[in-house]
Amino acid sequence: MDARTWLITGVSSGFGREMTHQLLRRGDRVAGTVRRTEAVDDLKAEYGDRLWLARLDLTDAPAIREVVDRAFADLGRIDVVVNNAGYGLFGAAEELTDEQIVHQLDTNLLGSIRVARAALPHLRRQGGGRLIQVSTYGGQATNAGASVYHASKWGIEGFMESTAKDVAPFGIGVTIVEPGSARTRFRDGSSRLAAPMSAYDDSPAALTRGIRDPALPSVGDLAKTAAAIAGCADLDPAPVRVALGSDSYTHIHKALTDRLAELEAGRDRAFSTDAGADAVRR
Repeated sequence: MDARTWLITGVSSGFGREMTHQLLRRGDRVAGTVRRTEAVDDLKAEYGDRLWLARLDLTDAPAIREVVDRAFADLGRIDVVVNNAGYGLFGAAEELTDEQIVHQLDTNLLGSIRVARAALPHLRRQGGGRLIQVSTYGGQATNAGASVYHASKWGIEGFMESTAKDVAPFGIGVTIVEPGSARTRFRDGSSRLAAPMSAYDDSPAALTRGIRDPALPSVGDLAKTAAAIAGCADLDPAPVRVALGSDSYTHIHKALTDRLAELEAGRDRAFSTDAGADAVRR
């Protein structure tokens, strides 16, 4: 396989860092974004010019456009863009502050949309490429105590699924990756918790208060998951969604099965609102 050039957001930790390390080790080039470049000094020292770095805050719309444009200008063709940066916000909806909600959506949802919109003109003009969105099984299934986090993931999945249809004629493949649990800084450090309210002490939402507990089990293997995310760039045709991890598959399968059963149970009600006396089909 010929060496590829990648643009990956959030390469200082977790899937982004592991993926970057694996890609550089096999001879690819990576343009990586971080909030603090010193977090990847070791990778820069090991791989030199094959790792292009830029500081980036996903809530800074003008900076996103500038960094993406500069990456394409400096590196020429970029084959794969990976939207990976983001964080978790946990707590019951009532426990969250307005500021926490706005920042979560500005980062996870709008930040990913900004990166995609900045990259698409370049991918279109160069005749194609891949756009990979790192989401989570929480983009199709939900847990208590993560309402706004789920909103950000359901939102970005809808955006990417629609965008995939928009850009397919230009040879751009779009894939949403939905990993399950793995030991990353998402759980250990980057996640944020709402201030607890005693009213929710007995609610299922209270379970998320222990999200940073190192004793919590993680089904997924970090290195295997990172390799599988990168491997999505090789799938032809590009699948719209890829679940990674048995927990991801199980959660998504149950959510879709339950949703379909509920939809089918309401079939007559749905048809009853059509215009015409014979709208309800028997």
